[in-house]
Amino acid sequence: MSALSTTSPDSIFVQIASYRDPQLIPTLLDLINKAKKPDSLRIAICWQHAPDETLGEFWRQGFGKWRTEESNDWPIQHVNYRGAKVELIDVPHMMTQGACWARNTLQQRYGGERYTLQLDSHHRFVEGWDRLVIDMLESLRGESPKPLLTAYLPSFDPTNDADLRGNPQFLCFERFGTEGVVTFRGKILPTADTPVRARFYSGHFTFADGHFAEAVQHDPDYFFLGEEISIAVRAFTHGYDLYHPHCPIAWHEYTREHRVKMWDDHTDQAKQRGEIDEHWGERSARAYQRNRALLGVDGEPYTQQDFGKYGRGTARTLTEYETYAGISFSCRGVHEATLNHEPPPRPGAPRPDEASWKASLRRANDVRVCLHRNTVDEHAASPGAANLLGSAISAVVVVYDSTAASLHREVIEASRLSQYRTNDWLDFHVIFVSALDQIAARYVIELFDDVGDLLARVGHAIDV
Repeated sequence: MSALSTTSPDSIFVQIASYRDPQLIPTLLDLINKAKKPDSLRIAICWQHAPDETLGEFWRQGFGKWRTEESNDWPIQHVNYRGAKVELIDVPHMMTQGACWARNTLQQRYGGERYTLQLDSHHRFVEGWDRLVIDMLESLRGESPKPLLTAYLPSFDPTNDADLRGNPQFLCFERFGTEGVVTFRGKILPTADTPVRARFYSGHFTFADGHFAEAVQHDPDYFFLGEEISIAVRAFTHGYDLYHPHCPIAWHEYTREHRVKMWDDHTDQAKQRGEIDEHWGERSARAYQRNRALLGVDGEPYTQQDFGKYGRGTARTLTEYETYAGISFSCRGVHEATLNHEPPPRPGAPRPDEASWKASLRRANDVRVCLHRNTVDEHAASPGAANLLGSAISAVVVVYDSTAASLHREVIEASRLSQYRTNDWLDFHVIFVSALDQIAARYVIELFDDVGDLLARVGHAIDV
């Protein structure tokens, strides 16, 4: 590989996983053109592309000095733009194994650069982003030997990418998914003069010392969901301190409307045709199980030998992370301070006794409601009525525990209900928190017509 000089104080190893993304080249051009020192960048891209996506597009946009490096796994296409070195790991799109596999493949290209930046392939940047992010990271040395900047960046629209607005965001708890994955959402960061401590990690923007690309590599057996919470825990237990940038550095495109996704191509039908070994759902299910074991979700046992270098670190414990983040993986609990978006405690802050700790937790519930129209008709308020799902205008869902105590009630108006109906199915999630000892056991959904009359009432047990 053609690493930059490891003595260069500003060298940055940029990692970009790209799957059939028309925004890849615009992202590269913006990344390089807005850098103060383009020649300090070595950009590795896991270029998962279809046959009609060719190197010619790079040449037409001014990339040059092309050569091919033959490696044991994939050819590496080397090009250059304004002094920035670009390495395209040339992967046919039907041969990829997922986003985390792609990120792991990139990390094998690390060559000792001073810093590393992990991105997606659909971004825009502020002028002088490289100097800005280096100065920001270095400003944290007084309180952390291993700082890491990460964020859900403000959004941009590729159809109007000159209109770059939006404030910095912090990552806040969203839910424990049914599969045990903790997910987050972005929330506007209050005005700050310096980076603020973060509980969680973003896969689309991370800036750290270069050694992070070696110390906390992505587990290639993960697929997509689970990446961010697993890296948050592994980074923390390896001694890294997570921070959110306090001012804009870049923007991210969130909608996915402008690009094909792996799950569009790696389908069960593609597997049946012999084009792939596993469809995306099989990879995802295996990754969920691995994530539960890594984090001890629902008491799943963890064994370091099962994970090797992709396991937890030894600088801090999982319990210390849970105390810091306000999360309990074993009981799907979330601390009230985390729900209230309070700043996290300093790493290593003492944890209260177990009784006090549990008293401060709330159970995070994610109940999936999934019903076929025939099931709805079987529970019609007026016997013999048909196609009630299609006639429903609104609904009310109530979730109960095993004692029939009501835990949560939610009204679903017409606009949301129409979004949840697809091909004779009603399918959506009810997300809420309850007391830690209150476990959802059953839901009841009532469907109503346009004048508010009851059409059907269906009760269903919840798998736990």
